[in-house]
Amino acid sequence: MPAVVEQPAKVRLITDAPHHRCLSVTLRYDSADPLAVRVAFPAEVSRDDGEVVWAFARELLEAGLRTPSGEGDVRVWPCGRAQTMLEFHSPDGVALIQFDTAALRRFLRLTHQTVPAGEERYPLRAKRGLDRLLHNS
Repeated sequence: MPAVVEQPAKVRLITDAPHHRCLSVTLRYDSADPLAVRVAFPAEVSRDDGEVVWAFARELLEAGLRTPSGEGDVRVWPCGRAQTMLEFHSPDGVALIQFDTAALRRFLRLTHQTVPAGEERYPLRAKRGLDRLLHNS
């Protein structure tokens, strides 16, 4: 059964309004899709009635903690020592979200405990079967 990591996070939605809006989002990682991470936004910020989920590469999030990263719909960059910016582009517009870097690092650490870096391309079930085979011989 795939392992799932979920971590709530408080973020700031940056707009041109005089005050930024604080939101609770959920960071998700599913070992069944080990190359991706997801950010789930609450229904209150959606044009529809359900939550909005953005999926993108775990490597993009990791790289964006150190240096500006991404060229497509998702861009990530450090903002000072304690903040990280995520920018999401869609046909409806752009959303700019500010995260505490510590929360993202904590989340990534949990994802790496679930599927270590470099092992994303090997199905977890096959890896477990191989581990059992090698330990039983």
